Amino acid sequence: MHTPVKQPSDGRDLDIDTRTRNALLRGLRCLAERGFALLTGRWRALHHFTTSPEKIGDIVKAALVLTHFEHGRHQ
Repeated sequence: MHTPVKQPSDGRDLDIDTRTRNALLRGLRCLAERGFALLTGRWRALHHFTTSPEKIGDIVKAALVLTHFEHGRHQ
């Protein structure tokens, strides 16, 4: 898991490479959080689902396919 680098406590700016890395991580995290929000918000059953990890994976995959179809992102 990658985490962003914090601003130094002495007030110095981060170098351009570190700022770019942080921006890339924010962009990836944004996509993942949006996908998770769609799944949990649209599929309320996933909030309180109790089953084996093997089965929940299949259910989440099916919910993701349905969500993609609903939003016109199917191939």
